[in-house]
Amino acid sequence: MVISPLLRQLARTRRFTLGAPARFTVAPDGARVLFLRSRAGDDPVGCLWSLDPASGAEHLLADPAGLLDGAADEVPEEERVRRERARQAASGITDYATDAAVRLAAFAVSGQLWVVDTGSGAVRRLPARRPVIDPRPSPDGRHVAYVSHGALRVIGADGGEDRAVAEPGPAEGPDVFFGLPEHVASESMGRHRAYWWAPDGERLLTTRVDNREVALWYVTDPADPARPPRSMRYPRVGTANADVTLWITDLAGGRTEVRWDRAGFEYLPVAGWDGHGPFAAVLSRDQRTLRVLAVDPADGATSLLAERHDERWVELLVPGVPARTASGLLVDHLDLDETRHLAVDGAPVTPEGLQLHEVLAVDGETVFFVASAEPTERHVWTYRRGEGVRRLTGQPGVHTGAHGGGTLVLTTRSPDRPGSYTTVCRPAGDGRPGPAGRAPVEIVSHTQQPLLELRFESAAVGPRALRTRLFLPSWHRTGAAPLPVLVDPYGGPAMQKVLAEQAGHAFVSQWFAEQGFAVLVVDGAGTPGRGPRWEKEIFGDLIGPALDDQVAALRLTAGRHRELDLGRVGIRGWSFGGTLAAAAVLRRPDVFHAAVAGAPLTDQRLYDACWKERFLGPPDRYPKRYELSSLLADAPQLSRPLLLTHGLGDDNAFVANTLLLSRALLAAGRPHEVLPLSGMTHSAPAGDTFARLLGHQLEFLRRHLGG
Repeated sequence: MVISPLLRQLARTRRFTLGAPARFTVAPDGARVLFLRSRAGDDPVGCLWSLDPASGAEHLLADPAGLLDGAADEVPEEERVRRERARQAASGITDYATDAAVRLAAFAVSGQLWVVDTGSGAVRRLPARRPVIDPRPSPDGRHVAYVSHGALRVIGADGGEDRAVAEPGPAEGPDVFFGLPEHVASESMGRHRAYWWAPDGERLLTTRVDNREVALWYVTDPADPARPPRSMRYPRVGTANADVTLWITDLAGGRTEVRWDRAGFEYLPVAGWDGHGPFAAVLSRDQRTLRVLAVDPADGATSLLAERHDERWVELLVPGVPARTASGLLVDHLDLDETRHLAVDGAPVTPEGLQLHEVLAVDGETVFFVASAEPTERHVWTYRRGEGVRRLTGQPGVHTGAHGGGTLVLTTRSPDRPGSYTTVCRPAGDGRPGPAGRAPVEIVSHTQQPLLELRFESAAVGPRALRTRLFLPSWHRTGAAPLPVLVDPYGGPAMQKVLAEQAGHAFVSQWFAEQGFAVLVVDGAGTPGRGPRWEKEIFGDLIGPALDDQVAALRLTAGRHRELDLGRVGIRGWSFGGTLAAAAVLRRPDVFHAAVAGAPLTDQRLYDACWKERFLGPPDRYPKRYELSSLLADAPQLSRPLLLTHGLGDDNAFVANTLLLSRALLAAGRPHEVLPLSGMTHSAPAGDTFARLLGHQLEFLRRHLGG
C-alpha cells in the first residue's frame, strides 16, 4: 500500500496540532503570558515559553531535552542517542501550574519535578519522590504539592522538607489514593484535578478515592501472549462507583473531612478553593439533582449555595463553573428551555438563544465566557453587572481565550484558514480588555501547512436546520458522473464536527473525497452547541434520533446536489460514530449500503455508569432503553457489508463490544469483516499505522461502493 503524503503528515503532526501555542496563563498584572508550544509542527515535545505582551518578545523557559540530557560531555554517546529517541517518543511538558503571581511554574518531565523562575528563567529539579504527578505551587510560591504513589505530598520550593500530607493507610493498598481523579471524574464529568490549594498556601482541599468496591476488569493484547493482562478498576453501568470523599489537610498532615449527604450525592463533579473558602458541587447517582455547597474550612461542614434539578439530567460539561466573583456572587449556568444561559447570583444574564459553552475566567466582578447563537461558532464575551454582556470577537470562527490583569489572550480558528491564530491584547485606555485596546501581539505558531486544501460547503438543512459540511473532490466538476456518498459523523453527545474551523478531522474527510467520494458530515440530535433541549433529545434512546438526523440530512443534501448517488452510500465512524455506522447498516439498509465501524459500543452496559446512566438511567429500572441503544439483537438483520475495527488495548470502549457483535453476526450467519488493531487503545494510531488503517477502510469502501 502506497501511503498518502497527507495521511502521513496528519499522523506526524498529530492532525496539525503540534507547534501551536496552547495552555495559556496570564499573570494577574497582565505583564507576562506563559504557554506551551513545541519547536516545530512535527515535534511532539512541548516546551514552556513566556511572552512579554508589551514588547512581543518570547523567552524559552524550559525545554525537556536540555533538562534531561544534562551536560553533553558527561553523557556517553549511546546514552545521548537513547535519550533522544525517548524524547521523540514522549510529549515533553504536557501541563504546568503556577503560583498566584505567575512567578514560579512547576511541571513534571519523565516523573521528575521541575520548577522555573519565570522572571530569571532559572530552572531547578527538586528532589521529590518519583514518579511526580500533577505538581502545583502554592499561591505564595513557597511550596509545591504533587501526587506520588497514591499520596498527596508537599515539598519546599527550595527543595527542602518533602513530606506526605495525605496518604492511604498501610493496609489500604493501591486502590485507595489521594489527590488524583477517579475514573468517572476524568472520563465522564470533565474533572481532571483532585486537589486545590487554599489562597494562603497553608492548607489544601483534596479528594480521597477508594476503589476497593469497584469491579476489576482486564485489558490484554493477544498478540503478546507473554505479557500479563493489565487490570483496572472499572465502574460499569449498574455497579458500584468509587467511594469519593473530600478532606481539608494542613501542611503537617492534620485532616478534616468535608461532610455532605454522600449516600444521596455520590458524584463530585467540581471542587475548589477561592477567596471565599472551599466549595464543591455534588451530584445524585441518577444525575437529576446537583447541589453547590460552601465548605467551612474549620470543621468541614457544608451549606447550600444553589441547587439544580432536571427530569432528564443536569448538564455537567460546562467548564469553569461554578465560580464566584470578588463580592461572592455565584457564577454558574442555567438551562431554560432551549437556551443554556450564563447565570450570576441565580439569575440568567445572557439572552435567549445565546448558548453558553465555557467560563474562561472571573476577574473581580467581570466574567469572561465563550458562547454563541450560531451552533458552528464560538465567541468570547464578557459580563459585568450594570453593563450587561459584550462580545469581544467578531469574525466567524471558533474563539477561546485566557485573561489576567486586563490582558486578553485570544485564540481563533476560522473556516478559511488551517490551524489557529493567537493574539495578545493589552487593555484600552479605559482599562477595558479586548481587541479595541493597544495593537495586539501575535504568538507565533509553528504548525505545518496542510498538503491538501479543503473543498467544502457548509449548510443548515431542513426544518431542523441540521448543520452539515459536504466535501467534494478538488477535481470534480458540475455535471460529471455522480459520486458515491460517504457519511462521516461523530453524531453524538460531547463532540461537534461541523464547526467554523479547519480541524484535523476535516482533512481526513477531504482525503476520502479526493479518492472519489462525496463526504457528508452532519451534527444531529444530541450534539453540543444547540442548547439543552436539543442535547436531551437522545434521552432514553441514544441511536434512534441521531440516526434519523443522519438520514434526513443525507436526503436533503442530495436534493440540492445531483452529484450525490444515493444508490451508493457508505458510512464510517469511530467511538460513538462507530456505533452509529454499525447501526446504520443494521437498522437502515434501505439507505446505507456499507459501513466501517471503529471502536463501536455495541452493548451499552459495557461502559461506565456515570456516562451511560446519564442518558439511559439505571439498567435494572430501564432495561428496554439499553436494549434499544445496543446492537447485539440487530445482528440477524445485517444485509450490507460491515467492517468492524477495534484496538485490542482499548480501555474506553472495550474490544469486547466488537467481539460480541461479531459472535452474534456469526451465530446469525451474517458475513462481515473484523480488523483487530494490536497495541492500539481508543485513540487514533500513530505514524504509518494511521495511514494504513484509513487505506484499509478505503479499500473496503471502494470494493463495495466504487469510487
